[in-house]
Amino acid sequence: MDRITLAHGNGGRLMHELIDRLCLEFSNSILDEMADAAELKLGKNRIAFTTDSYVVKPLFFPGGDIGRLAVFGTVNDISMRGARPLYISLAFIIEEGLELSILDRITRSIAEASRRARVRVVTGDIKVVEKGSADKIFINTSGIGVIEDLRRKIGAKAKEGDLILINGSIAEHGMAVLNAREKLGFASGIKSDCRNLNFETGRCVAISDTISIMRDPTRGGLAGTLNEIARSSNLGIEIYEKDIPIKPGVKKICDILGFDPLYVANEGKFLCFVSKKDAAKVKKAIGKNARVIGETVTAHKKEVHLKTEIGSSRILLPLESDQLPRIC
Repeated sequence: MDRITLAHGNGGRLMHELIDRLCLEFSNSILDEMADAAELKLGKNRIAFTTDSYVVKPLFFPGGDIGRLAVFGTVNDISMRGARPLYISLAFIIEEGLELSILDRITRSIAEASRRARVRVVTGDIKVVEKGSADKIFINTSGIGVIEDLRRKIGAKAKEGDLILINGSIAEHGMAVLNAREKLGFASGIKSDCRNLNFETGRCVAISDTISIMRDPTRGGLAGTLNEIARSSNLGIEIYEKDIPIKPGVKKICDILGFDPLYVANEGKFLCFVSKKDAAKVKKAIGKNARVIGETVTAHKKEVHLKTEIGSSRILLPLESDQLPRIC
């Protein structure tokens, strides 16, 4: 394979191989952590810094839009390091011919999302390209947050014996975007879970100093993210099918279309790896929808195993082919 395909952006094996190839050119100790956000030291202060680009299609979908997604996606990546998001940048790449009414709608959504997450847009840029050179509008954001408790560090690796918590049901974002993009007409009421997570993660960090890693399972879904963590931590992961929350409507659409919900993207969920002694209070801090879905083990290192409802076990491999392109 000597050309880029859509599968290189799906959160699976090909994307990680591409990232590894690119990062060889500028490897360093901070980048090599491969976390959602980099932790940087500025004097006595610790900050989290991240950047992301958004190319979702369609621009508007049930439960969200590209503007809301850009703000919350950046806020959430900062939050995964246990930081409090403060500032974001905003850059538009706009295709010639985009209606100003669409741009106005997107910017209003960005403003509303920023207020909700309590962050400020403080710098930005606009570029316009010829018609046919982009797909209406692409957005790039960067974000900065402060790590206020200097004694605590949310890293990029899990620890042996961690329990794995999730804050709610999976696969809603990917299915909502697909239904809208392809005009499938499923009258299921499925909406994207696109929302900010900084207040939930803040509560977790405030009550526990044994959280080893937090991660939001976006591209590649739950299974893809767990594979990343298993690989980087040199640990095995076991999750329990019966404990993974999936809404009936989402599961039904996945079954009809042949999608595995474990690999479908989310935009308002996060995983928290925490010690067994703190798991109950962290679960309470997350809220009523939180579930313990698995744990880390020393067996089958770098592999994720799913314990099925009938008592068997299967390996959840990293995503190979492209399930849903352009979902964020």
